[in-house]
Amino acid sequence: MDNLDNLPSASVEEIPEGARVLDVREDEEWEAGHIDGAQHIPLRQLPERYGEVPVDEDVYVICRSGGRSLKATAYLQQYGFDPVNVLGGMGAWMDAEKPMVSETGESPTVR
Repeated sequence: MDNLDNLPSASVEEIPEGARVLDVREDEEWEAGHIDGAQHIPLRQLPERYGEVPVDEDVYVICRSGGRSLKATAYLQQYGFDPVNVLGGMGAWMDAEKPMVSETGESPTVR
């Protein structure tokens, strides 16, 4: 994890339709608003749960603003995954007016 600048990254606009998205935010953040169909594994749980992430496809890793997803991308790459850090995170996703869902019964938002 010495050189995080060389990790693959993409803007929210560059995420292909139907791509695998891994959201590494905390439960409260996820519940407030997330990408429909995304996989949720909080960053702190990734060392125990990385086996749930598919190895044979690109995985776009997202958090609130890009810091945690960068760490998760570096971690997954060490284990042979093809992760792509999503620049700007869910903040950029919301700014781009991309669709979100929530688990709270309220309008989705990014916390």
